[in-house]
Amino acid sequence: MNLPLRIGTRGSALALWQANRVRDDLIAAHGLAPESVEIVAIKTTGDAIQDRPLSEAGGKGLFVKEIDEALLDDRVDLAVHSAKDLPTELAPGTVLAATLERADVRDAFIGAAAATLDALPHGAVVGTASLRRGALVLRRRPDVTVVSFRGNVQTRLDKLARGEVHATLLALAGISRLGLEAHATELLDVETFPPALGQGAIAVTARAGDDATLTALAALDHAPTAAALACERAFLTVLDGSCRTPIAGLARLDAAGRLGFRGLVLSKDGRRSVEG
Repeated sequence: MNLPLRIGTRGSALALWQANRVRDDLIAAHGLAPESVEIVAIKTTGDAIQDRPLSEAGGKGLFVKEIDEALLDDRVDLAVHSAKDLPTELAPGTVLAATLERADVRDAFIGAAAATLDALPHGAVVGTASLRRGALVLRRRPDVTVVSFRGNVQTRLDKLARGEVHATLLALAGISRLGLEAHATELLDVETFPPALGQGAIAVTARAGDDATLTALAALDHAPTAAALACERAFLTVLDGSCRTPIAGLARLDAAGRLGFRGLVLSKDGRRSVEG
């Protein structure tokens, strides 16, 4: 490997936690000195746009565009992402090099007006940046109002505390990684509230043809998670899915190594759905 290895990442607290996890795993797997793996924080267009939903601005690829450019320009050697933020098609010249073992995939309901989604008062306002979460909320509670709710984890928790909305939803994996899981007032069951494709998984991309880095990253790959993520991303590819469409799904390996998958597509108001 050419050292130091440079890890590209967004600069949010959660993104930096994930990048540091990959850094620690690389150091442990290959006996590297701590100074031989660096983290390079990169501000993305998705981070800069806070005044409108991402679905109106160009989709979740806005969270990876500048990081991909740094990777292809050889300013970083690998990039760490929340798997659910990866666009359906990776940038030409980049590959998915490793997937870390998946954390809990469930969504956390965080209520100020009520502890559970079902207990929300009629007409309550739920804030979320996810069309999937919004549609699933409305399917279950058509009497509430869903509004766009942008920002990093702490920003959303602060907005909730200020009373801007009555409740919000966040990935349990994300708030747990930040030590904020105590804010969750209800954990939503995956059978009735399925997660985003890739939720809970950390994905690492690298340049195609950079054999030394790809070999180093192979030691971090968790095969069951990689298989599940490949299945979920195939589902997205077939549906041409993006953050403009409420899509959910989860692939899991059973004890015998068989892969099972359940996918769901909803209308934005939650009234219509197709699943299987």
